[in-house]
Amino acid sequence: AMFALTPKLTDRQGRREMIWLVFLLSILHGAVSQLHYSVPEEQEPGSLVGNIAEDLGLDITKLSARRFQTVPSSRTPYLEVNLENGALLVKEKIDREEICKQTTPCLLHLEVFLENPLELFRVEIEVMDVNDNPPSFPETDISVRYSESAIPGTRFPVRITYAITNNNYFYLDVQTQSDGNKFAELVLEKPLDREQQAVHRYVLTAVDGGIPQRTGTALLVVKVLDSNDNAPTFDQSVYTVNLRENSPVGTLVIQLNATDVDEGQNGEIVYSFSNHNAPRIKDLFNIDARTGRIEVAGEVDYEESNTHQIYVQAKDLGANAVPAHCKVLVKLVDVNDNTPEIGFSTVTESVSEQDAPGTVIALFSVSDRDSGDNGQMSCEILGDVPFKLKSSFKNYYTIVTDGPLDRESTDSYTITVVAKDKGQPSLATSKSIKVHVSDENDNAPRFTQAVYDVYVTENNVPGAFIHAVSALDPDIGQNALITYSILECDIQGMSVDTYVSINQDTGYLYALRSFDYEQLKEFSFMVQAKDSGTAELFSNATVNVIIVDQNDNAPTVIAPSVKMARQGSTCRALQSLATW
Repeated sequence: AMFALTPKLTDRQGRREMIWLVFLLSILHGAVSQLHYSVPEEQEPGSLVGNIAEDLGLDITKLSARRFQTVPSSRTPYLEVNLENGALLVKEKIDREEICKQTTPCLLHLEVFLENPLELFRVEIEVMDVNDNPPSFPETDISVRYSESAIPGTRFPVRITYAITNNNYFYLDVQTQSDGNKFAELVLEKPLDREQQAVHRYVLTAVDGGIPQRTGTALLVVKVLDSNDNAPTFDQSVYTVNLRENSPVGTLVIQLNATDVDEGQNGEIVYSFSNHNAPRIKDLFNIDARTGRIEVAGEVDYEESNTHQIYVQAKDLGANAVPAHCKVLVKLVDVNDNTPEIGFSTVTESVSEQDAPGTVIALFSVSDRDSGDNGQMSCEILGDVPFKLKSSFKNYYTIVTDGPLDRESTDSYTITVVAKDKGQPSLATSKSIKVHVSDENDNAPRFTQAVYDVYVTENNVPGAFIHAVSALDPDIGQNALITYSILECDIQGMSVDTYVSINQDTGYLYALRSFDYEQLKEFSFMVQAKDSGTAELFSNATVNVIIVDQNDNAPTVIAPSVKMARQGSTCRALQSLATW
């Protein structure tokens, strides 16, 4: 199939794309080698990641001759391959947090291949995290209020693991939750006395676990308040809810209910989002200050983020109120809201009508941003066309011919590919390509008649037009360009070329001499129509030339008493009669 396709491409770029297509198809049916590299983020451009050629055991001196190159659809702006020596280099600085957010591992992919023989290699590059981001506090000054009636052991969440200045009143208790996140609480160790000291100031230090470690600091201000001695309480510290993505604005997420055993304003609770929340939370959710009802306020998209953590505080209206805190973990449920996408990598413009079934026409990939069944896809070709799909690699398909092609019957096809996911309801998308069928010289010229009877009156003028033969060829171009000729034969011992001629372009026949019915009543010859294809094809037809008599001879009386002069005329007449 590869050698049948290559001669039909019209330009160098088209030839290269077709070779890539055939290479990929060939490799998809076999084993695909894969390399794995790792590279720390923030490497300088030009840094060496590894040498693909050396690691694959390739002969570097033959890379150019074998057209070592990367598959265009897999190229990444962060990496480049030196096609002369196989070195994989950093093209521009890689920021793992920008590319992959919180996803681990952070992977980049590209494919490279060689020709003669065909070999395809997948290269997987893992971007390793570098401790390049120090911890940061949401505020440089953190204010905490404690009632002087708070008993030792009272806790206040501070969101991240901190170290606190040595003191006699507080320590930090760091806990690991079920989701693996660490949660630090400021714990009162010794009763406070507002009259003795109304304000306590400490330095909080956040230390990450990187090498080298990075730190951030903030000033913690603890204000001691007079007693409103019962704080609101939640029945759980963490609530987990499931929410369908694309839920309309106003959809209930959760109804919180904190309790406070105090009376009056000291027991009247106001709910709000904690300052620990990410900025995006307030774009997506609202909380009713009086009821604790959390509702959808923006577009919740599973493909943007499949979970959200909402930190809520409940605070009474009494003097010196101390808030209670909880976390609402919102897990989004995927909805089939993304249609499949089809991307063609290579499309050939034409295919020969003589190409064998299985000839590759195009390569394309399909993708769907949804998950689960919503992201599982099937592909098909619409309509009754002599093409089919083949898949040997996940989400990659080739379009190949599925039977003989006849340009004279159909000179082009519009191929429509449909990708459909398995969601409920299912979503589908389609893309079409047009493929022309190129002509092959597979039809010989055919005369309009197998036998032509041509009547020519004797005594005709030499060089006169006597008839026209015609042949048709359903091919196109040079394959249909016909030339006519007369096949050599003898007529009364002389070449047919002395009797008639033919115009090679038009098929017009001409008499080269004046015919005499008394000498020649009819003769036959064959004409040939030949096309101008690379492998010339031809056909023949028979032409019968019939001479029509004219009254061009006077009667002659033959008698014994005629004179000698009359005898000469009689010989000519007898000669004529004998000819007749």
